[in-house]
Amino acid sequence: MMNNQPPMATPSPARTPGKRRGQHFFPQTPSTVDREQALRDYKLTIEYKHLKQHCPGGVYLIPSFDDIRLFHGVIFVRRGSFTNGIFKFTLECDPKYNDRNLHPKVTFSSYVYNPHVHPDTGEVDLRIAYPVWDSSKHYLVTALTYVKRIFYRKDYNEVGEDEEAKFPNQEALRLFKTDPDAYRRRVQECVRESQRSVFLNDPGCTIRFKEEEKSYEIFRDIMKQRFMENDGGDSYPDDVCRMVTVDDTLQAIEQTQRLARGEEEEG
Repeated sequence: MMNNQPPMATPSPARTPGKRRGQHFFPQTPSTVDREQALRDYKLTIEYKHLKQHCPGGVYLIPSFDDIRLFHGVIFVRRGSFTNGIFKFTLECDPKYNDRNLHPKVTFSSYVYNPHVHPDTGEVDLRIAYPVWDSSKHYLVTALTYVKRIFYRKDYNEVGEDEEAKFPNQEALRLFKTDPDAYRRRVQECVRESQRSVFLNDPGCTIRFKEEEKSYEIFRDIMKQRFMENDGGDSYPDDVCRMVTVDDTLQAIEQTQRLARGEEEEG
């Protein structure tokens, strides 16, 4: 006799969300794309951890709250033409950073008058400094070291004309080479502007500056008068250390609060 029942349909393995072994369910493993992206993200976190011991002095970098590949930074310039400048910037990495020839992008939010910084966008010329970004040689610390170096450069004697022609701020380069005094004046304007705008914090920025409250200044003066000066009003020698107890600190805080309230009432 012929069997008239249709054959049983076999589920396609491609449509099965997972495999069963006995009573246990094993979900599918992540796709190759997801694994590769996770590896890139992991490498980036290792680079950032590396900065804890190797970040250039005076440069600080903090990740954003929402994006693992966006960082907020600031550089404090301690000597040279840009002395006392406080310049904020962002560092962005492409999703495929660490896998292909893709440079990080450093952009200053503070105004910077420098041959290596674009006068309109604030972007640093990393692509000119490193035409090929090799993930086995170049890291976040490479970019930050270069960012610091552009504030301390003293000459361009070793730079060829072809390379100079690629600098984003040609006016700054021209003044640097032909009229050093005019260049320094422009730089000083830029430094003063960075100091005036230091308390202007961009939305979402993880490096934020806050103006010091009056009470902090009062407390600092009280502690200095009590514990850093002798009865004659002179400072103690550097090798003399005076013990400050908890009660001393609490008394100074109470005095600070009284003086701060008094100033508010007078105001």
